[in-house]
Amino acid sequence: MKIHVLAALCPLLLVACGRPAPMDSPPPKTYSAAAFFETTSYRLSGRYAWSADGERLLIGADDLGALNAYALPVSGASATALTTSTDNPHRPLSWFPGDDRLLYAADNQGDELDHVHVLTPDGEAIDLTPGEGLKAMFFGWSQANDAFYVATNERDATVFDLYRYAVEGYERELLFENDANWRLGGISPNGRYVALLRENSSADNDIYLLDRNATAVQPIHLTPHEGNISHEVYEFLPNSDALLYGSDEGSEFMAAWRWDAATGERARVIQATWDVVFAFHSRSGRYLVQGVNEDARIAVRIKDTATGDWLALPGLPEGNPGQIRFSRDESKIALLLSTDTSPNDIYVVDLAQGESRRLTHAPNPEIDEADLAPSAVVRYPSFDGLEIPAVLYRPKAASAANPAPALVWVHGGPGGQSQRGYSAIIQHLVNHGYAILAANNRGSSGYGKTFFHLDDRRHGEVDLDDIVYGKRYLAGLDWVDAERIGVIGGSYGGYMVGAALAFRPGVFKVGINIFGVMNWVRTLESIPPWWGANRQALFDELGDPAVDGERLRRISPLFHAENIRTPLLVIQGANDPRVLQVESDEIVAAVKANGTPVEYVVFPDEGHGFSRRENRIAASEAFIGFLKEHLQ
Repeated sequence: MKIHVLAALCPLLLVACGRPAPMDSPPPKTYSAAAFFETTSYRLSGRYAWSADGERLLIGADDLGALNAYALPVSGASATALTTSTDNPHRPLSWFPGDDRLLYAADNQGDELDHVHVLTPDGEAIDLTPGEGLKAMFFGWSQANDAFYVATNERDATVFDLYRYAVEGYERELLFENDANWRLGGISPNGRYVALLRENSSADNDIYLLDRNATAVQPIHLTPHEGNISHEVYEFLPNSDALLYGSDEGSEFMAAWRWDAATGERARVIQATWDVVFAFHSRSGRYLVQGVNEDARIAVRIKDTATGDWLALPGLPEGNPGQIRFSRDESKIALLLSTDTSPNDIYVVDLAQGESRRLTHAPNPEIDEADLAPSAVVRYPSFDGLEIPAVLYRPKAASAANPAPALVWVHGGPGGQSQRGYSAIIQHLVNHGYAILAANNRGSSGYGKTFFHLDDRRHGEVDLDDIVYGKRYLAGLDWVDAERIGVIGGSYGGYMVGAALAFRPGVFKVGINIFGVMNWVRTLESIPPWWGANRQALFDELGDPAVDGERLRRISPLFHAENIRTPLLVIQGANDPRVLQVESDEIVAAVKANGTPVEYVVFPDEGHGFSRRENRIAASEAFIGFLKEHLQ
């Protein structure tokens, strides 16, 4: 399975497909970056998002500038802040099953070394995973609700061991010592089975199952096969009698399969013409929720397994549902709903009453939604005729008489995907008159495994040409100014920006590199130790620096920086564990030595992304300021 090594800059969600229509209305009002980012970002916690009394939801919101945990009454009353961090995000994980304690995760200013904490009703925060340099992950609740599961790499920084924590007293027990570089897939609610993944290559992996009740200590090989087949663990069923997992065996796309614990039989249960990206059951097992990546949007459907019917969600406005969370008695559902021009809000659907209630109002009332731009899925031919899917945003005032400057947006990864939906960063750029083509170059996820692997060991070459041909596509639109087209990207997309300027000089007028890799040898040598289980797959896709150093230097922009004569903006987080600050420091110095205009913004309190609102605002303001100077 190809690993999404570097996180995409920001997720794009869901909207309807179609070609952007020309706009004859008056020019829209333009808004500041602050106006876009004073929109509240919401998320729901995990399976126990509903409180024990059914009256509140555990949510995340960034009202204080960073993400914090809140209790949101389903009555419609205002939310109450449960954590109050202004710098480090506090990500809510779950209420306790029977009381008002909760679990949350927090790292230190973007270092990605999360610890799992308990927060008591009186406000006491307890770090359940103390220590320096370790990372912890929450793995769910026991079937009896008397314990929960947490994995940490405290024993060995390269692997994660699995622990059981008692609900009362938090005494812990080691359930699985990871002595063979396994990737943990999950643990059954009854604690009997542990799902493990073995990464064979970037295109091939296997699922194994450890039965903790068996006398044999070796995990059972669940997915024997020949050739390259990728698998992913979705969930153990609530009663622990089956495992739901993904496999692309016999297909271009990932389907959902069920393994039965009693019989050992496997059966395909969800098949689509796109990837099934998740599947899970409500706690009773009655409802099955599935998400399918349908041409750059996640289509969510819910099946009533008792009747076989697809569940209607009455009373919801048109939009894109996500993060489905059932109440304890499964009579209600909480979810997020967004559109292209409106960010996620939280709704509650009463299945019995057939009605919905909107609990939050995320959009900044200062912004008129009519001034924002819908997206459309388009496709364009690349250098070899391969069709490249992309998401296109057209400024409201753009026309043949008033052509707009444009940017090709390159997602993170490698192996990520630009999806349809709301993005404050993109909407801010489009609102200021810049067309955006979010290209899903070969190697992107969501379009079949053949497309997914077309860039393996060809990074900075064939995938880069897909981006160049994206520029050609934009230049052919009569409402785009062909002489004013730049390139922008974050993470792996930032690498592609550097590659475009170094290896295709003169194609783009400007480049915006957001924490992009500039020296692949160093980046691959400095992989965080907690990526241990994915290391071989990553080397298989990109190359092992000990063996493939010459090729990696050939595709690294830093070693060809003398070619960069295009104005460049670089954004970097000082605490980034994936793309070290030195990557940006060195490319900035090298390009400056060419006499090329370079602007450089470093956030001392960020990692691989923008977790703090003030930094998101500053970055977006830097984009607009740079583009006004160099692309107008």
